[in-house]
Amino acid sequence: MSAVRQQIRERIVVLCQGLTTTGNRVFDSRVYNFSQTTLPALAVYALSENSERDSFQSTDGLARTVDVMVEGYTQQTEELEDTLDTISAEVETAVAADPTLNGKAKDTFLSNTEISLTGEGDLPMGVIRMTWTVSYRTKTTLPETPY
Repeated sequence: MSAVRQQIRERIVVLCQGLTTTGNRVFDSRVYNFSQTTLPALAVYALSENSERDSFQSTDGLARTVDVMVEGYTQQTEELEDTLDTISAEVETAVAADPTLNGKAKDTFLSNTEISLTGEGDLPMGVIRMTWTVSYRTKTTLPETPY
């Protein structure tokens, strides 16, 4: 079995599969070598996690908050920002439809969005970075099981 953090990330990947703009080009990795043939695409990865003693449970509980990044990439000559906004809207709709991530989380919400554009290379490239803050709980001895 995998850590709940991994289960959360994998659930977000599943929710983002089959979106209109990015299709099934959703990669569960921060490191991926995108080519023009794989764009537009999404990369999903955990950025950081904070834990503290869970005051609602005994001393063996942890309240955790993980930031999961969903990055949308596109490369094109026209409507670059429009495509990034469309990617964002599709991801937001998909993830918001399951805020408990199939029972793995207590809550999931979009906490930040950043957009970057570059004109270097053959075609202009844009990236939209969406930070999803996910709250969940585990026992200190059971990091693979949410409660």
